[in-house]
Amino acid sequence: MPLTHYLDKGVTLGGEQPCLTMGETDLSYAEVQRISHRVGRALQHSGIAPGDKVAVLSSNDLHAFASVFGISRAGAVWCPINPRNEAAENRYVLDAFDCSALLFHSNYAPMVEQIRRDCPKLKLLICIDQAMPYARSWHDWLADVSDEPLNVKPPIDVVMIAGTGGTTGAPKGVMLSDRNLETMSALTLMGYPFEGRPSYLALAPLTHAAGVLCLPIMALGGRIVIMPKPDLDEFLRLIEVRHITHTFLPPTLIYMLLQNPRLAETDRSSLQCFWYGAAPISVARLEEALHKIGPMAQLFGQTEAPMMISMMRPQDHFHADGSVARERLSSAGRPGPLVQVAMMDAEGQVLPRGQTGEIVVRGSLVMMGYYKDAAATAEASRHGWHHTGDIGYLDEDDYLFIVDRAKDMIITGGFNVYSVEVEQALMQHPDVQDSAVIGLPDEKWGERVVAVLQLHKGRTVDPAEIQSFVKARIGSVKSPKQVEIWADLPRSKVGKVMKKDIRAEMLKKQVQP
Repeated sequence: MPLTHYLDKGVTLGGEQPCLTMGETDLSYAEVQRISHRVGRALQHSGIAPGDKVAVLSSNDLHAFASVFGISRAGAVWCPINPRNEAAENRYVLDAFDCSALLFHSNYAPMVEQIRRDCPKLKLLICIDQAMPYARSWHDWLADVSDEPLNVKPPIDVVMIAGTGGTTGAPKGVMLSDRNLETMSALTLMGYPFEGRPSYLALAPLTHAAGVLCLPIMALGGRIVIMPKPDLDEFLRLIEVRHITHTFLPPTLIYMLLQNPRLAETDRSSLQCFWYGAAPISVARLEEALHKIGPMAQLFGQTEAPMMISMMRPQDHFHADGSVARERLSSAGRPGPLVQVAMMDAEGQVLPRGQTGEIVVRGSLVMMGYYKDAAATAEASRHGWHHTGDIGYLDEDDYLFIVDRAKDMIITGGFNVYSVEVEQALMQHPDVQDSAVIGLPDEKWGERVVAVLQLHKGRTVDPAEIQSFVKARIGSVKSPKQVEIWADLPRSKVGKVMKKDIRAEMLKKQVQP
């Protein structure tokens, strides 16, 4: 099921129905379908062959997203480029993924100008919203192109190459097939509530989770409301006026939303499913969100196994009597029905239920491999399972608990301390907005547990109080030996706290006289 089939399915459910909305502009399913045929033919006329890689560099934009389906019409491979990356990283990605064409928004023209001369493989540059000295405008490029149907079969099954976050080195290209995205979409539709024609609000970047979540929405003929930039006041307004049924935010934005005074006065009755994911969420904040926002729903995945390794439906957050199932809120839900999940030890042995090990996955959700990186592919798929790099366990009710990233586990005084557990305890403190726990070298303990905190605006706290607070909840071994207060925590392009940067900064301070 290529990407175009989701759009074409939506057309059969009502070609005149709204497909993409941004501001006051609506594009119907039939209009987006015609655009996709024109983009596909324009790519052909520009010398883009089936199997070529076509990159899209843009903030959330309806024409940029519509072009994705044109790329698929031409049998080419979509390469979403993260607009929040630095120029050097995007230059690396364009070159490493062998991109032949780049469609970009003028907001990123300075970046394109900076890197295009170092990308000799690029033979086509198209600016989505205006002409550039070195790039044709979208309007001119499509001016005389027919919208007659075009569906070219690609030479390989890869429909998308997505870059990994690059937090542990140069980004790798994750090759995703039509089967991978079809499995992801099927799991979404099987696992979460969908009543009637959905209306999905995309604030988070369409280059990441928010983008692929559009596919199952389109399969139901739903409307996708695109926000070109983050604005939580506008987000709340759109929920009300567009009768939003589904949306997705990472935890950092959910924390901010909970502090927004407009939340209580917003009519949220249309919401069926408010997804959260991409990073661990505070149990305390999640319980608050259940009461203040509505039907929260978790998804856990990674680029290599997109979105739906495990799922927690809105009803899973509660017991049968309606009380909050607090014991489950720190879980990532249950493994999806089309996914096998297990825990594995360092020797490749699958562990019994309840034992902690690396989370491994297999099934049609798992990527085809890393682009032009056989060694990394073999390492990630050893023993016949995809290795996520996360440590966790399955409880007796089949709920998956992620206790840490393998590289973030702290060994202090001979004991294993999982940073996520310490962070959950810290997030229960009323003054703490966000936290990061790392291990630093220590002569006595080998590693000491260090907590770096971001407080709510206007709050102050005594580090000794924080230490006592954590000790009372999870014991002295796991209580931080050092507490730092920072105005803000460094974050990745998708909002994840960058522990690597925190550790580097703390180590630099440690060696300074």
